[in-house]
Parts: sequence; C-alpha cells; structure tokens
Amino acid sequence: MSLLSAYMQKEQLLKQLTEELQNMESDQRLKAELEFKEKLEALMKEFDKSAADVIELLDPKPANKAAAKAPATSAGGRRKRKLKIYKNPNTGEVVETRGGNQKTLKAWKDEFGNDTVESWLVRIEE
Repeated sequence: MSLLSAYMQKEQLLKQLTEELQNMESDQRLKAELEFKEKLEALMKEFDKSAADVIELLDPKPANKAAAKAPATSAGGRRKRKLKIYKNPNTGEVVETRGGNQKTLKAWKDEFGNDTVESWLVRIEE
C-alpha cells in the first residue's frame, strides 16, 4: 500500500468518525449522561471524595467478599474439608482423603498407630 493510499484511507476514516461523533453529540441521552457526570464530579469535589469512596458508599459489600462466601453457603453452609494425601513408605500405597473415616487409613492407624500414620502425610490441598 502506497503512502498516498494510506493517507486517503485514514482521511476517509476520520470523516466517518467525525460524522459519528456529531451524531452522538446531538443525542439527548448522551447530553443527559454528560450532565450527570459533571454534576457527580462537582459533588465529589465539593465533599472531597474519590470514585472509590462513592463506590464503597453505594456498594459496601465488594464482589470479592460475596464471592468468597458463596461456595460455603452453596455447600449447605459447611466448608469443604482439606484433602490430605498419605503415602505408606512400606508399600508405596497412596491414600487421598477429606476425613479420617477412610477404610485404608483406619487400617493403617490400627496397625502402625496414629502418630506414625500422621507422619506419612505427604501434603494437604484445599
């Protein structure tokens, strides 16, 4: 593409955007929104408040706090237990459990003792 054709294309695009901008400026909805924005900014300046202050005032519960509570309530109000992964060093067998009532884990605890089996804990996941 030559420099002249690129220039003419950009000029045409500029004309099109200028027309769209003029159409938007004549829209009453845009005028109302701009007026609201100006009045809101003046009010914020008068009371020395930032946009974050206004948002906090209007929505005191941020989305991240609400999202953090949502999984707990959807699961019947009880949080999910952590996944514990044990590995028997004698046999190499791995057990993954979210509670202590797992058959193999109970058998190990009966055979080797609770403290010994707890020492086989490899990792804990959420």
